[in-house]
Amino acid sequence: MAIVIGFSGLRLLYQYERGVVFTLGRFSTVKEPGLNWIIPVIQTMQKVDMRIKTADIPRQEVMTKDNIPILVNTVVYFKVEKPADVVIKIEDFEYAVRQFTQTALRDVVGNSELDKVLTEREEIASNIKKIVDSETSNWGVDIESIKIQEIELPAEMKRAMAKQAEAERERRAVIIAAEGELKASENLGRQLITCQKALQPFS
Repeated sequence: MAIVIGFSGLRLLYQYERGVVFTLGRFSTVKEPGLNWIIPVIQTMQKVDMRIKTADIPRQEVMTKDNIPILVNTVVYFKVEKPADVVIKIEDFEYAVRQFTQTALRDVVGNSELDKVLTEREEIASNIKKIVDSETSNWGVDIESIKIQEIELPAEMKRAMAKQAEAERERRAVIIAAEGELKASENLGRQLITCQKALQPFS
């Protein structure tokens, strides 16, 4: 009987896992990878995965500082730093990370103008990471990185930008053509001067 009870207390943890042990409902220790033993009935152990996790933040509409609605989606990479904290301090840390990242995204983009959001994605993502990291560190979670995957503009703005780009291309084409004509006229002028100089001895 004692052997059966002894075997029932064995717990195997893989290299990427840690075991949070509770004794009569109170936290007692964190077990390392390998074969561990806990006291049956009196102790329980909850496994925590320490590997880096990826969470997609669904595309959402955000209003920029200059009142332009855009659709943004991001991805956040995070991992557990303190296994006891993610078990004791928060019920579902993965869900909490996604929700907090979503909120931080709206705050940071909402305080930035469209031009900055489009041209400085890395800085925007870094600012979001700082906000999320400052909160999740209290839960025992470390934010590895946050990436802005896609920014979608309203259809009417896309058309306006396309027209602006077309107008810019046409303007450059006109400038290039004018510069070409100017160079051609300068070359022609130089050729006429050369011809005149060559004909002077015969006049």
